[in-house]
Amino acid sequence: MDSIPLFPLNAVLFPEGPLKLRIFEARYVDMIGRCMRENSSFGVALIREGVEAGGEARTVEIGTTARIVDFEKLQDGLLGITALGERSFRIHSTAQQADGLNIADVEWLPVESSVQVPQEAEYLVRLLQHALPQLAPVYDFTPIRYEDASWVSMRLIELLPLPLAEKQRCLEMQDPLRRLEHLRRRVTPEAVERESDLQ
Repeated sequence: MDSIPLFPLNAVLFPEGPLKLRIFEARYVDMIGRCMRENSSFGVALIREGVEAGGEARTVEIGTTARIVDFEKLQDGLLGITALGERSFRIHSTAQQADGLNIADVEWLPVESSVQVPQEAEYLVRLLQHALPQLAPVYDFTPIRYEDASWVSMRLIELLPLPLAEKQRCLEMQDPLRRLEHLRRRVTPEAVERESDLQ
């Protein structure tokens, strides 16, 4: 097991998914500075109880590490960062530092295998190919792999307006074909065709 700094968020981060944050709490400014100096990552986990800022938060067990790929000073003077999801983990325990930063002892989950998108889910690839270019530059740091069922299913879960609890369940599936099957129940081929016809 490894220990990593934990950033509880009202968001679900997937491996290779983008994450943009405004950093203003001292505990997270320090954490981000340390990650940038050491070229290390931090953990992101969905909040199930509590708040993002100014208080304590309890998270789900399964999260994903994020590595900073870009940063900027925002117009309000705060630090803005862009990070990319890396590897999923399971939290075994957490401890809070004196500055309020949570440190989690985590077990690394297996990296999902690269599996071809099945023919019956090809319409979901078309949906993603239609949607992703419209979101530039959000996905500028994300490698493109439209043939990979894991990559396609994760990007679609990020983009679709699904409840956070449902997105979390999809992260926890750890099975790209099962995740695509879930998406096929949520998005029909007819809906994708109607979306294409509107453009």
